[in-house]
Amino acid sequence: MLHFGYFLVPNAADPLLDTALEAERRGLDYIAVQDHPYQRRYVDTWVLMSMILATTTRIHVFPDVANLPLRPPAVMAKAAASLDVLSGGRFELGLGAGGFWDAIAAWGGPRRTPADSLAALGEAIAVTRAIWSGERNLRYDGKHYRLAGAIPGPVPVHPIGIWLGVYGPRALRLTAREADGWVPSFRGDLQHLIDMSRRLDDEAMAAGRNPSDIRRIVNVGGDITDGRSEGPFRGPTSQWVDEVTDLALLQGFDTFVLWAEAPGQLARFAEEIVPAVRERVDAERSAH
Repeated sequence: MLHFGYFLVPNAADPLLDTALEAERRGLDYIAVQDHPYQRRYVDTWVLMSMILATTTRIHVFPDVANLPLRPPAVMAKAAASLDVLSGGRFELGLGAGGFWDAIAAWGGPRRTPADSLAALGEAIAVTRAIWSGERNLRYDGKHYRLAGAIPGPVPVHPIGIWLGVYGPRALRLTAREADGWVPSFRGDLQHLIDMSRRLDDEAMAAGRNPSDIRRIVNVGGDITDGRSEGPFRGPTSQWVDEVTDLALLQGFDTFVLWAEAPGQLARFAEEIVPAVRERVDAERSAH
């Protein structure tokens, strides 16, 4: 099934809850919230997600992606499970290995090498799944994280997906082995996104997994216009429909999260692009 969402930048001065309610009212499936605690203009992502889930009734929410170096995974896993319980199963967990290391270190977080940040991400997945298991006396002895007889709870009310926002070859290998989904951001180079998706397919098969078992969620940064094309995802509705449809049918992406803050973009995405893509994809799949 195809899903669609909106990427919410947590600017404290913006009408954040109103925007979330608009996304739900317009039929979108997800609100994704970026997580940069060191940004002075931003409200805290986890507090905002709690407020969104309390204010809405249907739409699902996930951090896009959670800042692991500043959020210990065991406590974050408990927060995720709590949000899932309180919302009736409307929470997913996007995780990132970290970046902006000067800002992270300024807030007391670790400054990790690429190898260490990837190792910590792998450990965090194991710790998170242990916390969600409901088993007692949990023990884990990693280089970066430990559990020493932890007694977790509550248990999530639905199987929360762990979606990794990663890019490099080793990180894609980790995603293929351990994650439920992959959540990259389109950064202007469509072919690079496609190449990474194909690498993920190869790594999944090498790990003995069906590539289709790994969800593909993409943050689509762009601009819906009435003029001519200015590149991928910068052009009229017809171009957007073609490009989203191709990513769904040819590359296996199942969730498209709009990252466009200009006025009217959310409405145009929900009203002009989402229904057209659903119709096109359904027709193509029915024909085969």
